[in-house]
Amino acid sequence: MSSTKDTLVIAGLGINIYSAAPTIVAERKDVVVFFLLHGRYGSAEQVDPIARSLIEQTKGKARGLLVVTFIYLAIPLQDQRNHGKRLVDRQGNNAWSTDKTSAKHNERHALVQSVDMYAIQTGTARDVSLLIDFLPSFLYPDDEPHPIVEWGVAGISLGGHSTWITLTNDKRITTGIPIIGCPDYSKLIAYRAEQTDVNLTGRYYPKSLRDLVSEVDPASLIQDGTANPFLGKKILVLSGAADTLVPWEASKGFVTKLDVGSGGLKKVSVYEGVGHECTDGMVKEMASFIADNCL
Repeated sequence: MSSTKDTLVIAGLGINIYSAAPTIVAERKDVVVFFLLHGRYGSAEQVDPIARSLIEQTKGKARGLLVVTFIYLAIPLQDQRNHGKRLVDRQGNNAWSTDKTSAKHNERHALVQSVDMYAIQTGTARDVSLLIDFLPSFLYPDDEPHPIVEWGVAGISLGGHSTWITLTNDKRITTGIPIIGCPDYSKLIAYRAEQTDVNLTGRYYPKSLRDLVSEVDPASLIQDGTANPFLGKKILVLSGAADTLVPWEASKGFVTKLDVGSGGLKKVSVYEGVGHECTDGMVKEMASFIADNCL
């Protein structure tokens, strides 16, 4: 049986919802909702095969102590800000270049503007939280408690960055799968600045942005000694050992020290010989992690 896809618009956000059967919502089965976020330059259409693969690979699983015959795994899927059908400024998605005269050199790469990298990361994380607020009312418009029993988020590259931020700032997200993403924005942006001969001062990394990063970025929060938002959460980290765009070294220090507590689960897989890509093996491992720990 192939997966089904429905479309909703919530607060102006268009989402695709994939499921194993079109009757699951009406049947009010216990459901796990996973958000799947695409990467930079990507779109919801490009990760459509991954969403369908996850549905296919997790069919027939029972969830924990619940007695169920069918679990509905919904993956709300939307274009990230300034991507796909929401694209308004293509240049805003570009990064720095060693050639400062190049048309692809983006002076605003680290600035707090709605079209640049960190603004898109945090904006997408907030979009996920907003959808968690209102998706149950759209799916179950009645007087009964909704049957969504768990929320999760997975993302690739830019979507992986947003996954880390969502995991950090929304207590309702209990499972996160960042794929070739980074939880340490300051370290990642410093690496890119070094690669492109950019001095991280002034317009390239203003104090106001540094202050924001220190408030919402996963690595900054843990370093500041605040309460650990990852305790009890299930996290699968998937990275490529040969990734030069989001190098594993930028994430390794934080991920190695990350404590999810006795009630949580942390698994890290760094794929040898793999660059900045989401491979079939990563998708398979993601599906297995969801099936084994969420369903």
